[in-house]
Order: sequence, then C-alpha cells, then structure tokens
Amino acid sequence: MEHDDTEALLKPAQVAALFDVDPKTVSSWGDAGKLTVIRTLGGHRRFRKAEVLALRNGIAVAEREAQDL
Repeated sequence: MEHDDTEALLKPAQVAALFDVDPKTVSSWGDAGKLTVIRTLGGHRRFRKAEVLALRNGIAVAEREAQDL
C-alpha cells in the first residue's frame, strides 16, 4: 500500500496505549478494517496517526453523548 513518507505512523502498542487496550486488539481492528493497516518492509503493522486520533475522538464524542442521555 502506498503512503506519504512524511505521514506519522504509530505502532500497535502506541495505538493500544491511546485506547487502553491490548496491542493484539489493535491488530484485530486492522484485520477487521476498523483501521487501515500499513505494512512495513519487514511485515510489521503501522497505523496512520491521523486516522487513529479521528477514531479516538469519535469514540470520545459518542461516550459524552451517551452520558448526556
């Protein structure tokens, strides 16, 4: 998959820390298509920081809205 070399990428452990989940959960999200997976030449998963933050912000908004109910 092609991507901009200046684009910030995160490792599964970094994404997991943002969501307070296990890195394997993040890998599962990638496999399920919830996050776009970029593979390094060595086959490791990386995730676009902007996409991860957008997902996190969307979850935070949904949680706030649920609390307002």
